[in-house]
Amino acid sequence: MPPRCRPYRPLGRRLLGVPLVAVLLAGCVPADQRPSGRVYPLPRHQPHDGLAVVTRPGGEGLHIWIETDTSRPGVCRPRWLPDAARLQGGNGPEPTSFGLAPRQEFFQAQERGIVRLALRQQVEGLCHQRAPASVFLWEPPPRTAAEYRPPVLPLLEEPELLSAPRAIRRAEKRLLGLPLTPDDLEEPQEPQPGGS
Repeated sequence: MPPRCRPYRPLGRRLLGVPLVAVLLAGCVPADQRPSGRVYPLPRHQPHDGLAVVTRPGGEGLHIWIETDTSRPGVCRPRWLPDAARLQGGNGPEPTSFGLAPRQEFFQAQERGIVRLALRQQVEGLCHQRAPASVFLWEPPPRTAAEYRPPVLPLLEEPELLSAPRAIRRAEKRLLGLPLTPDDLEEPQEPQPGGS
């Protein structure tokens, strides 16, 4: 008598139940306890300078601040600020933002294509608004802390430094109409290099 064989079932049918159970369990979570995943423009001071990304339950998430870099003549590109504000009420009619969200949350939000697309649209709109004669150059946002390069700002020159304290005191006294003393008029001796 030949041995009995069990009918062959493809692996796909056996694993079909796992995603179905996951979907059913996710459906049991109330809507107010799930992140909606909404992404929409949320201006700070002018159109296109902010983006809301709901990443947490209850409408919490990120308010990403958008800035432009026009340091190269004729070119406008994004200047990425991974220090986003914390979004509150992102699913409601009056979202607000406050404080700072962790940078890691900003980098995690960049994994979603819809967020990167919305950022590109907002940056391009902001560039057309701020520098209409410039060419828009897209640079994708950083996705990790290692990819983020803070902007290099120019060094301060001597004329941009604070004035000498005695010069400030003289100016204050002149504005207030007070008499100047001999100490106000003397400038301290500059230290000589290499000794006294």
